[in-house]
Amino acid sequence: MQTLSVQGIYKSFSNRQVLKDVSFSLKKGEFVSIVGKSGSGKSTLFNIIAGLEAPDQGHVSLKGIKITQKVGKVSYMLQKDLLFPYYTVLDNVSLPLVISGEKKETAREKASSFFKEFDLEGTQALYPAQLSGGMKQRAALLRTFLSSKEVMLLDEPFSALDMITKNQMHQWYLETMEKHHLSTLLITHDIEEAILLSDRILILENAAESEKTNLIKEVKVIQPRPRSQEFIFTKEFSELKQVLWQAVLGN
Repeated sequence: MQTLSVQGIYKSFSNRQVLKDVSFSLKKGEFVSIVGKSGSGKSTLFNIIAGLEAPDQGHVSLKGIKITQKVGKVSYMLQKDLLFPYYTVLDNVSLPLVISGEKKETAREKASSFFKEFDLEGTQALYPAQLSGGMKQRAALLRTFLSSKEVMLLDEPFSALDMITKNQMHQWYLETMEKHHLSTLLITHDIEEAILLSDRILILENAAESEKTNLIKEVKVIQPRPRSQEFIFTKEFSELKQVLWQAVLGN
């Protein structure tokens, strides 16, 4: 079942074209990563999907309903956790519910009911400075989840974590995604991360270098999710990595 549809997106800034006829879809429960060089329009594309930017042409639909330029229809998490330092963890996480009109106490109760599942139980009254890096990211992901619970846009959320914490977060997020039937779009510069997590990987090139569209390639990862770390030593993984690097670098 198709959840998100991006059709014919064009976007320019000061006569510099950033996105050129970009179209793709995201199925329910699917994990799709977007990779590409800096300047290929990845973050601009996310801003358009999230309703923060208007495309010059094209539209975005959620379950068949156009949501172009409508905020709050999908969840969006940036690279930094952006937790407010003087808010407790519970108040940080429940903020989307308060903004949407929930009473503060009701929002706190709803948010707190997810803390155990997101491995945050006992942190409700703490402040962000008292959390580890992984816990901050889980808090930010819970806040993102509560703002939509259907489509998650993740812009390099794991890039600042050490390797062990990142691997743990990968497994935890995939389990959470499976449980709640989430659909995920991930921006990453880490090709290995994209292969380990994704069902499909989309490659963007700079619009100035493309003739028709700067979404130049789609690569499917056949190995079922979740994938163990041993997968990185397989021939399939090496071949996928080579294909992706060649596409990204334009070789």
